[in-house]
Amino acid sequence: MTVDRPLLQVNKAGIQFGGLKAVSEFSMEIKQGELIGLIGPNGAGKTTCFNLLTGVYVPTEGEIIFNGERLNGLPPYKVTQKGISRTFQNIRLFKDLSVLDNVKVAYHSLAKHSILSSIFRLPAHFAGEREMEEKAIEFLKIFQLDKLKDELAKNLPYGQQRRLEIARALAAGPKLLLLDEPAAGMNPQETHELMELIAFIREKFNLTILLIEHDMKLVMGICERIYVLDHGQLIAVGTPEEIRNHPKVIEAYLGEEVGDDHA
Repeated sequence: MTVDRPLLQVNKAGIQFGGLKAVSEFSMEIKQGELIGLIGPNGAGKTTCFNLLTGVYVPTEGEIIFNGERLNGLPPYKVTQKGISRTFQNIRLFKDLSVLDNVKVAYHSLAKHSILSSIFRLPAHFAGEREMEEKAIEFLKIFQLDKLKDELAKNLPYGQQRRLEIARALAAGPKLLLLDEPAAGMNPQETHELMELIAFIREKFNLTILLIEHDMKLVMGICERIYVLDHGQLIAVGTPEEIRNHPKVIEAYLGEEVGDDHA
């Protein structure tokens, strides 16, 4: 269910590296509960937008407002604490840690016990560790990874590594989840399962989701609205049907693929 005030509001945000404007005057509104796509050709600036939203880059123009608060200049860990989590185009797990420990890492940012209790191994430390482990295992059950909790992350098949990365992002308790090309490298069956997983976690965790994706079947199949970037600028916003038939989008990115495969 959506509410009137946008959860995320981006007002003409952009960033310049030297003389190059990587993203310019990018605006976006996302309401609570929406599932939104961000698409465009390679080099269009999609991941740069994610980096702006998560504090990796500081905008050189415009502003980013999340849940009524201005995010400009906040470091990534503060943005995560505000309620934005993300995955990455290239999977970034702690590959030599267990599946369980990868999820526990996310809970540590929300830990209630103090650093001193951990240093001196006080009872609060052990109680906190037990609580995090129990929560992490329950989380892994949701993603059908609990039986693999002691496996090293690097030993998981590719599709399960993606699921683990999403599980870790969700363990931080976000209001907004950013998925950067979650279907990259997946076969059609894995992509179909991913679509079902995204729909499931959106409903179960009352999430708002923004995703970058090149798989048009996935984007057109699950997104309610789609933003399209080209050369760092927004060229179209609309429903999947509107984007499918938008002349600028067809010219810049989608070509005949959308008309032929998704009509």
